Amino acid sequence: MEVCSDRNKAYMCTLHICVYTSHHTLRLDRLRKRSHIQAHTPSLSFPYQQPACIATNADSLPVGGEGRCLHGDRARQRVPAKLKTTKAAGSQQPLVSGSLCLRSLLIENHRIFCVTAPASSQVTMSVPPPLKISGSNPASNTRRMRRIIAEDPEWSLTIVPMLSELCLRHIVSNFENNPILTQLNPSQQRKVLDRLSTDLPLKVVANLITDESYWRRRCNQRWTVGHVEKYGNSWKRMFFERYLQDLLKLVIPGTTDPNVILEMIPLCQDYVVRLCVDQFLPPVKLEQQMQEMDQSDSASETELEELNMDHYQLGDLVAGLRRLEELDLVYGVKDCGMNFEWNLFLFTTRDCHSLASAIKACHTLKVFKLTRSKVDDEKARILIRSLLDHPALMELDLSHNNIGDRGARAAAKLINHSHLRILNLANNKIRAAGAQALAHALSYNTTLLSLNLRLNCIEDEGGQALAHALQNNATLTNLHLGSNELSEPTATLFSQVLSVNTTLTCINLSCNHIGLDGGKQLLEGMSDNKTLMEFDLRMSEIGQESEYLIGVALNVNREAARLRTLQSNCCHVTVSHIINNAAG
Repeated sequence: MEVCSDRNKAYMCTLHICVYTSHHTLRLDRLRKRSHIQAHTPSLSFPYQQPACIATNADSLPVGGEGRCLHGDRARQRVPAKLKTTKAAGSQQPLVSGSLCLRSLLIENHRIFCVTAPASSQVTMSVPPPLKISGSNPASNTRRMRRIIAEDPEWSLTIVPMLSELCLRHIVSNFENNPILTQLNPSQQRKVLDRLSTDLPLKVVANLITDESYWRRRCNQRWTVGHVEKYGNSWKRMFFERYLQDLLKLVIPGTTDPNVILEMIPLCQDYVVRLCVDQFLPPVKLEQQMQEMDQSDSASETELEELNMDHYQLGDLVAGLRRLEELDLVYGVKDCGMNFEWNLFLFTTRDCHSLASAIKACHTLKVFKLTRSKVDDEKARILIRSLLDHPALMELDLSHNNIGDRGARAAAKLINHSHLRILNLANNKIRAAGAQALAHALSYNTTLLSLNLRLNCIEDEGGQALAHALQNNATLTNLHLGSNELSEPTATLFSQVLSVNTTLTCINLSCNHIGLDGGKQLLEGMSDNKTLMEFDLRMSEIGQESEYLIGVALNVNREAARLRTLQSNCCHVTVSHIINNAAG
């Protein structure tokens, strides 16, 4: 560096630079510098800009002066700095400016105040007192912010979280080990619930969290499709019902730990209302046991079929679900592929007895469905016997099974020994004898509203028995006799039912052999009927003319019913308006 005076002397000095930060004071010891003193020249100018991270004192280095911030290897370069001539306190020697050769310097988030050197052999240093923090928000002064924390542009006092926010974050992160929710106020609970993970164990959140938005997040994470309206518009009920159903579908007797299901009972007992399981896996076959049964001469064919085929027993689970109202079961295997065997769809005798005990003990059960499970007469009688005089049962569905006349007679007995309203025995093996038993029960019944016997074979003998019963019955509204080998004699009796019965609103005689004459008989009966709304005669060979005229009569009945409904509503509104005016 070129100096403009003859009175230059070199001095080696050790400077102690006091570095003030917002938290602590750092001393950089033994910083060696070579100072070139100029007595007459007040200052030296260099084409460098003072870094924003270095703040200077007004008496030594002006803000915005010249210099450069050093980082890494650049710290070893010669960096001139502009110093202003001052006088040290208590001394007559002027303080002069010069250049500094810094061998190593790394400044991050610190504040350097003042560096001065006298002309004498002694080195003095002036350090101003720390700045007083004003009561205003430091973040409002952008220049001060730059001077304090310019090295970390992402840090700001404006984003420092409040203590309450830090506490909520800790509650969320530690919720599994220490669940805290009810002690918080509503706004804090909302923040915690919105941040909670959907992977928390059910034993932690099942009986603690009732918020629907949280359970909605869990449902959407687990299942891509979900119709919450089928679950009473409750996401929590939907989650526990579907979660329990998924567990039951994968239980393998003898392999799966039973505690997996039993541990769920305390968690979901207040939320499961409907349990629909369309798969029960059989136990794993053991080749050794199969060989022993094959070698045994005393083993019957039934024992061979039901060897180790008993499914998971629902007794303990159903007894623990105290709000259970609907039980829909299918004993079979889905997606078995090349492993198909008829035994996979076997509803064993032990399964039947266990299920009968379970539904008998469940006094809240209103709907019981057991379909596509190869239920025969004997098993149907066992199940129906357990439902006699049931306090809550309203619907029984045993469709798509192998039930015959004996099972139909058991169902006929149940009609008059329960509060049953819907009975579905479609697609079974019921014949005339079973239909006659049901007809006899209908003659005295006052609760049953719907009877479905489609896809059976009751023929005219069974159809005529039912027609005679309907002339006396005053409660049944829906009757389905489609595909039952019915013909003209049955149609003749049903024409009499149409002119007498005033409660039936829906009759299905489709896929039978009614014939042209039978169609005319039914049309004659419709001329006197004012209540029937639906009459399905498709593929019954009654002729287009009769089918058209019957349809016209049905439209007249529907229009009359609509007018009666409107008149009833208008009367109700008028009466309410009169009452409100009188009260006013």
